[in-house]
Amino acid sequence: MVLSGARQTRTGDAGRPAAHHVRRAEAVLLAALLLALAALAWPAGTAAGAPARAAAGQATADQAAAGQATADQATADQATAGQAAAPGHGRWSAAPEGFASLDALGQNGTTGGRGGRIVTVTTQEDLARYAAAPEPYVIRVAAAITVQPKGTEFEVASDKTIIGVGTAGEIVQGGFFLGPGTHNVIIRNLTIRDSFVEGDWDGKPQDFDAIQMDGAHHVWIDHNTLTRMGDGLIDIRRDSSYVTVSWNRLHTHNKALAVGWSPNVTAQVTIHHNWFRGIKQRSPVVDNAAHAHLYNNYLSEQHRDDDPQWTYGNWSRGATRMVIENSYYDGIRNPYQADATAELVQRGSILRNTTGRTDAWGDAFDPRAFYDYRLDPAAAVPALLRNFSGPQRTLGTTTVVTVAPDGGADFTSVQRAVDSVPDGNTGAVTIAIAPGTYREQVVIPAGKPYITFRGTGGSRDDVVIVEDVPSGQPLPGGGTAGSTGSATVLVRASDFTAEHLTFVNDFDEQAHPEISGHQALALKTFGDRITFRDVAFKGNQDTLMTDSPSLTTISRVYVADSYIEGDVDFIYGRATTVIERSTIMALSRGSTSNNGYVTAPSTWRGNPYGFLITDSRIESDAPAGTFHLGRPWHPSGNPDAVGQALIRNTWLDEAIKSSPWTDMSGFSWRDARFAEFRNHGPGAGINDDRPQMTAEQAADFEVADYLAGTDGWAPHRR
Repeated sequence: MVLSGARQTRTGDAGRPAAHHVRRAEAVLLAALLLALAALAWPAGTAAGAPARAAAGQATADQAAAGQATADQATADQATAGQAAAPGHGRWSAAPEGFASLDALGQNGTTGGRGGRIVTVTTQEDLARYAAAPEPYVIRVAAAITVQPKGTEFEVASDKTIIGVGTAGEIVQGGFFLGPGTHNVIIRNLTIRDSFVEGDWDGKPQDFDAIQMDGAHHVWIDHNTLTRMGDGLIDIRRDSSYVTVSWNRLHTHNKALAVGWSPNVTAQVTIHHNWFRGIKQRSPVVDNAAHAHLYNNYLSEQHRDDDPQWTYGNWSRGATRMVIENSYYDGIRNPYQADATAELVQRGSILRNTTGRTDAWGDAFDPRAFYDYRLDPAAAVPALLRNFSGPQRTLGTTTVVTVAPDGGADFTSVQRAVDSVPDGNTGAVTIAIAPGTYREQVVIPAGKPYITFRGTGGSRDDVVIVEDVPSGQPLPGGGTAGSTGSATVLVRASDFTAEHLTFVNDFDEQAHPEISGHQALALKTFGDRITFRDVAFKGNQDTLMTDSPSLTTISRVYVADSYIEGDVDFIYGRATTVIERSTIMALSRGSTSNNGYVTAPSTWRGNPYGFLITDSRIESDAPAGTFHLGRPWHPSGNPDAVGQALIRNTWLDEAIKSSPWTDMSGFSWRDARFAEFRNHGPGAGINDDRPQMTAEQAADFEVADYLAGTDGWAPHRR
């Protein structure tokens, strides 16, 4: 019977997971350093650094070759090798290695819910609904979900990523089921535990698996902990294929991982970097698989009882062709065995305190003929998996959505990527934008915080978001766009970040004399805690507006190591805004007397902090003495908008007027709060029209003073 999108089984008691050991930080650092160096020299698909082979194709701890630690030394506390967090090496890879990465059966690799909506779940009902939905989803599990009835398995439809948020995501006394035809599924960074029924060690009456698949393909199971279930931990059944199982912890259980339940010899599986601890059997067992590739797995602390026949590590059964590489067997009875009808090739593994069968015969297959992969040395495997297998604190905390103009990513439009983030989003989402020009207007709604735009090109000029809408542009339903409607990018949300890209409004004033409203914003913000790093803002009038939802609401914006260009009031608004270590380019309008205004703050009089430009350069292509530093903007003549601006420790071009502040709309600049401090360059100077702060006063107007607010926000200290 199916209940709420889940496969119902039976109820019972729950247990508790085993605690993880704490590892010394020094060992982790040494491990990462050594393997990072070694990775530079090891070609993909090779076992460089592996120990010398014994005659039967095995290496024992006593036979470890020179340059590789003995098995006793390969512990977390005495690591001789480790793993760098290099993309593609497996620890935090964005894509699977092995058979799940291949194009086959009409599916191009395994991408899960890529391109679908991102949702965060904390209840059984929500997880069941999204997992079984026909549409693609990235499902973030942000809590321990206790499943009722006990043993219920969530039905998972195609095109899903189910990922735990840090170490918070748990499925307690339940699991997942992938039925016939289900494909393109990623299950990652979860703890799945405790559907075990006391007294039923074998588990057959319950069949409470952690992950069970029948006839599924292109599945990636990565960085999970699976323990104390009611039958198998992972069952890959009935012609399921193109499956990769990587970087998992499977522990304290009878039957861990099995492939088979079919007379057809079609299954293709890759099982790498998994820690099987306290397991009796099936670590794994593979029956009638066309190709089973096992590498860099760690088997330890095997469960022993009075049934030695069914106590083993790896088993190649039926017509299976199995290749084992660079794995580590510690205290294992029957480390690897094969039926006479099967084939098993083993190379480079370490056996320590093992007994029983170590079968090896036949040619099996060459994994390199199917895909590239990287082997870690066998002696490094215990340290690697003790430290880096199972759920990771940083996995799932940030969802990455990709955009590319020519396809090959989740989306071709930046706005569509934003649309995929749910309203009420509570998790960090990075929208990684590939090089290209994206001609579109983009709106980040107020209900979608924690979004980061990150350009992935070699420079910020490689990724450009651009449109040419002016404030005076007529709208189809009447009226005009207005300044807000002209913005190429409009950020209403808080906690937004943009890095390494360019925002442009390229409206051509000269080409459109029929349009009177020339304000054309490259970007406008309303939210709080907005950060821009290595970003360019390009336009003419009103290039960058930093605003807030209302006059008395304080929003904060931090701009660092960036470039801003324009001519009239091109940095303006009422938000508290810091511009640091940046270049501000004041563009000439061809005048010999007045080419424009750099700033136009409209700070609420109750806010002591408006604009701060510090440690920057204000450059210009205009003639000397033709540009103002700013003027006071009072929107709609509001007398409570009393602009504050401080320009300090900044180089000023000769284009800056000797009297750099001026009046606006009948409001005197002398009634505003304008000042300088220790500026330099040909445009700098001190006179009666250039108020200067004293050192004592300036001490209260540092970057931290502007940004701290009531929550201590300090993006400049990153």
